[in-house]
Amino acid sequence: MSELALTVIRLGFLALLWVFVLVTVFVLRKDLRAPADARPGRLAPPRRPASTTAKAAKAAKAKGAKVRGTKLVVTEGPLTGTIVPLTDAQVTIGRAPDSVIVVDDDYASSRHARVYAAEGAWVVEDLGSTNGTWIERTRITTPTVLQVGAALRVGRTTMQLQK
Repeated sequence: MSELALTVIRLGFLALLWVFVLVTVFVLRKDLRAPADARPGRLAPPRRPASTTAKAAKAAKAKGAKVRGTKLVVTEGPLTGTIVPLTDAQVTIGRAPDSVIVVDDDYASSRHARVYAAEGAWVVEDLGSTNGTWIERTRITTPTVLQVGAALRVGRTTMQLQK
């Protein structure tokens, strides 16, 4: 192989390494950067249209969801036994220090999910997390009504809505 070919291959490999480094830095910055609407002490408005939340709440009413939970209890993970009373304020879940439930887990995003009240039901919404938010064995992609007793999983932490 000629000296010119080896030099071109080396430069190509070097360019690929730099692309990899730059993409990695971009992804890390995106994951660590907090959105402007989620600053401490300020509640973020719903990111989905109200019609989606209304549909989820109506579906819960149609299924006979008469009982509304009053607390979110951590049942598995490092925070086992933690009880968060539910009020009208949303509950944020993630690795960020300003989250209501701070999950110290490599499988959780900084702003992973949130639980909020909508039309008489508790709705859980994934906030664009990498590994997803799960209710029982179903990954949620839209705001979904959280039923009493259903397991909500964020990373390795499992929570449950209770009366």
